[in-house]
Amino acid sequence: MSDLYWDPFDKVLDVDPYPLWRRMRDEQPVYRNDKFNFFTFSRYADVDGAHLDPATYSSAHGTVLEIMTPEPMESGYMIFMDQPAHTTLRLLVSRAFTPRRISALEDYIRKLCAEMLDPQIGAGGFDYVQDFSAQLPSKVISELIGVDPMDREEIRHTIDETFHVDEDKGMINDVAFNAATRLHTYWTEQLEARRKAPRDDMMTGLVQAEVATDEGTRRLTTSEAADFTNLLVAAGTETVARMLGFACDLLAAHPDQRALVAADPSLVRNAVEETLRYEAPSPVQGRVTTRDVELHGTTIPAGSRIVLLTGSAGRDERRYPDPDRYDVRRRFDSHVSLGHGIHFCLGAALARMEGRVGLEETLRRFPTWEVDHENVTRLHTSTVRGYQKLPIVL
Repeated sequence: MSDLYWDPFDKVLDVDPYPLWRRMRDEQPVYRNDKFNFFTFSRYADVDGAHLDPATYSSAHGTVLEIMTPEPMESGYMIFMDQPAHTTLRLLVSRAFTPRRISALEDYIRKLCAEMLDPQIGAGGFDYVQDFSAQLPSKVISELIGVDPMDREEIRHTIDETFHVDEDKGMINDVAFNAATRLHTYWTEQLEARRKAPRDDMMTGLVQAEVATDEGTRRLTTSEAADFTNLLVAAGTETVARMLGFACDLLAAHPDQRALVAADPSLVRNAVEETLRYEAPSPVQGRVTTRDVELHGTTIPAGSRIVLLTGSAGRDERRYPDPDRYDVRRRFDSHVSLGHGIHFCLGAALARMEGRVGLEETLRRFPTWEVDHENVTRLHTSTVRGYQKLPIVL
């Protein structure tokens, strides 16, 4: 009988899950958790393979363990849909969420970085997450979406509340639910206003987006556009905040790597990818099998809950040589920290730009720092890892 046990809700295991994930890859690449009734894939090839086979591994039951349902859920969220509904909705929102609209944000992101980082020069230290990395993405998304400047601070605080984790109830709690509801109401009102008076922003793009289908021209309903806006806020804010927090910690822990990046800013882009591989901000995704699957000698019945361990896939030595070494000059062609296939993160280009610019502007002002580990606070849910507070000493 194996003593192997992994629990996505265990905060102690979550501090350093990598030795356990290595054992899972080696000993039980299809790991079964009886307590919470799911199977886990921990090897890169299996995680990637599931991403690329959405017909077998369905997202329609939810992709977060706490909210996964036995039957497909009626959700407006694209991330919880399968084809063909997912395909049509993704095509529609991509009409508004364009590369041109994203690339136009770079100067604004630099301006935000300067506003938050310049006051810290000579201060002796600050909380890198609370004072910078958690604020940057919500401010950027407010600009992208088109939130009125007078509403932005209130919206940023409401966004923060949507990530509230209750000590007893976890991420599914009244504070987070009420904040998400308030946001949805706000987006709905703003989107209706854009229908009457268009502006040059993404909310206008969403209500104007259309695609041709067999049934005629298809447009987003206001509810669908509000759901996508909520999804963009949730996924975009959390991923970037944790990614930059991890980068800050990793560069402090590897001063040789930090020195390389500080001396050669062209390495920052690769440092972002290496950080995503090495410490996936969202290391766990859920799926449900639509048919029986045979994998590594294990029969997985149709209707089984599957956990894809993105965080483990990024450290799989079958894919990456010396995977536990953090190397900003590492050459690799892909990772799965932003997904793959039809559910590849729609905001990946924006997240990467925020990570790159955030690190460039940090290193420009602060080539060295130390982490105050005694006062660090971790954030943990079943699907997100990272730092909630990361005080640094300059």
